[in-house]
Amino acid sequence: MRAGHIAAVGECMLELAGAEDGLWRMSHAGDTFNTLWALRALTDTAQACDYVSAFGDDPFSAAQIAFMRENGIGVAASPKIAGARPGLYAITLDGAERSFTYWRSDAAARRLADDAGPLAKSLQNRSLIYFSGITLAILEAPARRRLLDALATARAAGATVAFDPNYRPRLWPTAAAAKAAIGEALALTDIALPTFPDENALFADPKPQATADRLAKAGIDEIVIKDGADPALVVCNGRAEPIAAVAVENPVDTTGAGDSFNGGYLAARLSGHPPHAAARRAHQVAAAVVQVRGALAPFSILRAAFEPI
Repeated sequence: MRAGHIAAVGECMLELAGAEDGLWRMSHAGDTFNTLWALRALTDTAQACDYVSAFGDDPFSAAQIAFMRENGIGVAASPKIAGARPGLYAITLDGAERSFTYWRSDAAARRLADDAGPLAKSLQNRSLIYFSGITLAILEAPARRRLLDALATARAAGATVAFDPNYRPRLWPTAAAAKAAIGEALALTDIALPTFPDENALFADPKPQATADRLAKAGIDEIVIKDGADPALVVCNGRAEPIAAVAVENPVDTTGAGDSFNGGYLAARLSGHPPHAAARRAHQVAAAVVQVRGALAPFSILRAAFEPI
């Protein structure tokens, strides 16, 4: 994969995480944004990183865009929707394991593909474009079609497309609808980054190798199947190898672990590391993220974790 400009497509929400004395700390997060955050930390600043979405015209949207820009992340030609605002979610922790409560049904990001022109402009001249099943799920069918068409055009122009199916049942009307949309996305995918429990839930794959076999039949040559604390299965050009996760004795918050793994993996691939070595670095990044609260670890922590042990 050639180094160059990077885009991630999806929804960045306001994140509320519990703090001391019953207070809440607000940040910004969302699956594809979390991945782009890690990519921004771990790639050359000469490579533009843009978050392709749609934003409101409210103070929270303005603060979100400012936060991105302060951290070296642009928004390309993402539209600003009058009267719209970001989605919101709150993290509830049981030990280090998390659950989420969402307020996102009218979020601005649901309109990121309403206009094909700005979307196409945002995806031009990219070396890497990353999106997820959540990106697909928040869009109505016509907008989803526009997004897939724009991705196909960008891919034909030389972009590498990376995709995490990231199946969340509550976002889809039926499992059949999710399967159909994810199947269309996989047909455009160069690097697949699924999580095995999601694939088991949606496709009833009995083990990670079954997921790998199914994705290989879809024509994908580079597949990395995450499986929590268990090894990730890395398959490239038919060669499969499990890569052990990094053990963390006392995790603080598992929010964003898989997203940051994806960011670490893609950053390593952009830097020229082969898939199996990239997965080892990605595990190190994910292990660092679960030792901080919230989805976004400081860049300094991500960079230290990315270096070889």
